Amino acid sequence: MNDDVRNIVLGVIAAGLSASLGWFVRTYLWRRKLRRKQAFFGLPDNSESLLVVSRDPSSANLAVHRFDVFALLELSALIKDCGAHAQIITQDAAQQGFGERTEFCVGGPGSNRRMAAHITAMLPGIHFNLDPEPGPDRAALHIGSERYRLDPGVTEHVILARLTTGQPDQARPVFLFCGQRAITNQAATRYLARNHERLHRKYGTGSFVLLLKVVNSQAYGPDVVELVSDVTRAAQTPAPTAPAQISHRAS
Repeated sequence: MNDDVRNIVLGVIAAGLSASLGWFVRTYLWRRKLRRKQAFFGLPDNSESLLVVSRDPSSANLAVHRFDVFALLELSALIKDCGAHAQIITQDAAQQGFGERTEFCVGGPGSNRRMAAHITAMLPGIHFNLDPEPGPDRAALHIGSERYRLDPGVTEHVILARLTTGQPDQARPVFLFCGQRAITNQAATRYLARNHERLHRKYGTGSFVLLLKVVNSQAYGPDVVELVSDVTRAAQTPAPTAPAQISHRAS
């Protein structure tokens, strides 16, 4: 074997080793990213999850609001990426306990009694004004001593929460997407899909409750979402009995 042939063989071997090393590193990083995503959502390979959705209160039929359907599509993509499976049920058919399967609950407490049960049990500092009478406080969201009014199509708010019991044998979380209007539920699912890595870095696999503001949905749909604040402590603390004060952040 002369020098030219030897150099060619060595070059092919080096290229092969570099390609193999690159493939190994990319695969390792991809698997590590996937494991982190699975841990955050509580969705190991081939696990089961539950999508609980409201029925559209404006429809006499057993219908789901179109924005809630869009929210379910966003969540289904996340679940599929984790290699898990999803079962979709309406709020009146959900009768399992908390922590048995990862749960994604979509809809406000007025149309989703499963959501209402979660808020009552785990987030006593949150209250939605469900009074059907028209007025400035209709559909207002109260968190602790703060009040966030609804300005349809202009300024709307939604709760995005990840909750766990903290029990080692009940490690599966429940995610809540609870907004003042259906479009805000979709906005919250989209926010989670875009920011789950950052949320995982900040909160790990613990509980959090975030208040999001959907800006000008009549023009931008569910795309323009701002984080108002982390309201975990206020949401988990029973609300004061004194009347809520209007938050300057709601304007």
